[in-house]
Amino acid sequence: MGNARQIVKRRKAVTNIRKITKTMQLIATARFQQAFNRATATKPYTEMISKLVGELAEAAGGQIEHPLMRENPDAEKSALLVITSNRGLCGGYNSRVLSTALGFLKSNEASATEMTVVGKKGINYFKFLRRPVEKAINTIDDKPRFDQVEPIATEYMRRYIAGELRGVHVAYMRFVSTGRQVPEVTQLLPLAKVESAAPESAKPKTNVEYDFSPEPAKLLESLLPQTVKVRLYQCFTDAAVSEQVARMVAMKSATDAAGDMIKQLTRDFNRARQSQITLELLDIVGGAEVLK
Repeated sequence: MGNARQIVKRRKAVTNIRKITKTMQLIATARFQQAFNRATATKPYTEMISKLVGELAEAAGGQIEHPLMRENPDAEKSALLVITSNRGLCGGYNSRVLSTALGFLKSNEASATEMTVVGKKGINYFKFLRRPVEKAINTIDDKPRFDQVEPIATEYMRRYIAGELRGVHVAYMRFVSTGRQVPEVTQLLPLAKVESAAPESAKPKTNVEYDFSPEPAKLLESLLPQTVKVRLYQCFTDAAVSEQVARMVAMKSATDAAGDMIKQLTRDFNRARQSQITLELLDIVGGAEVLK
């Protein structure tokens, strides 16, 4: 226990830090709501595309062949896109995503995998590990736009159709709910079979017959690339929501810890001040006894 003056200085510093963390918590809460609205706004569009793709596959008899669906076993390498944040102070958000990405790389050491890393935290992490990164992107912030994500998806599709890539995977933080975010690696290419593209909840409950123009196979040629773009954009929006949740929780924990520390420092100050008063009283009493 230090003297009272040192404790007062330290308590003042902790109080200032608590003000900062409280402000950052409020900012993260506001940004979380905005990111959550953006992520949920794309869900109906994604579900409707999946529903339409499923109906087109059924209309075509399930016999659909597309370059984005076939496998490329003769390709020399695969691609991994890692989505991290540009800023820190978000708890274990980046470390969980990067650990998941490293686990995927270790499990696929037998085959070559090129990496594209989004976010300064991931770029610096792999630079520290001295792992080669094919492309580093730090221009996408916590408000990703579709026009920023579309060129990435288009480039991956072009290279996959050309037979340069065996597969494309994305490592990101999937947003399940406010209390649960799961780091995972999802396969972007090749696409799964079209018959299973539509989830059960998206399938129509009534038997309705449609007349498609042009033919279902031609419609799928334009819808399947759009499906890849939308799925990748959904990964980015999920990552943005998860980042704000992690930052909001981290700043709340820091604010609560600062409050507990202030209480402890206040108790230490009271004890130190009481000890100082007691010593001053003893000096006074001792001096009075000497003068008798």
